[in-house]
Amino acid sequence: MIIAIDGPAGAGKSTVAQKLAKRLSYRYLDTGAMYRALTLRALREHVSLDDAERLAELARGMTVRMEYRPRARPPFRVLMDGQDVTSEIRSREVSAHVSQVSSHPGVRREMVRKQREMAAGGDLVAEGRDVGTVVFPRADLKFYITAAVGERARRRHREMRKEGYRVSLKTVQQEMVKRDHMDTTREVNPLRRAPDAVVIDTTRLSISQVVNELLRIARDRMEPRTL
Repeated sequence: MIIAIDGPAGAGKSTVAQKLAKRLSYRYLDTGAMYRALTLRALREHVSLDDAERLAELARGMTVRMEYRPRARPPFRVLMDGQDVTSEIRSREVSAHVSQVSSHPGVRREMVRKQREMAAGGDLVAEGRDVGTVVFPRADLKFYITAAVGERARRRHREMRKEGYRVSLKTVQQEMVKRDHMDTTREVNPLRRAPDAVVIDTTRLSISQVVNELLRIARDRMEPRTL
């Protein structure tokens, strides 16, 4: 069974997807982390973010995998070419450029190929911005996780302060609005809700409330398969 979770930045996709995967004992795939890893690598190697051909080449030669480490925080770690880059790919610099990197058609083609390969061989919870529309259009269950932009900005602002970034809430919200625009208007695989996705607005919900609702819906969908 494949469960696809899409939605804009700061809506809580990653948190609830990880918790849902753990509760169901499914594997977890963060497609956005793959684009972040590529962005980090491009920045490290001083590759122009407008060089679509070179970025696609970097994507082809890069290995990214998700590893579950129960004692780590967060427990789902992102490894790029064997190196743990979980924290680095969430930096403000990577966040500011990942939409630009992910907008190139060649990059997205290569990433989708890798994501489908990673999904082979077992039950999976996958999250990102085109999981239910492009990567796994025939997913057994699709969710679209969203929240008001002000609430999403507040959540991201809290995260950044915890990580030591000194930035105003206004700046975070401006950057989020800009990223929303880039993600929804890009020519290739824009962020949009799949017609058959269950929409969950997390603005006034706790993480546990969202996870429990997703779990209830998932188990209802799974039940007929076990009869």
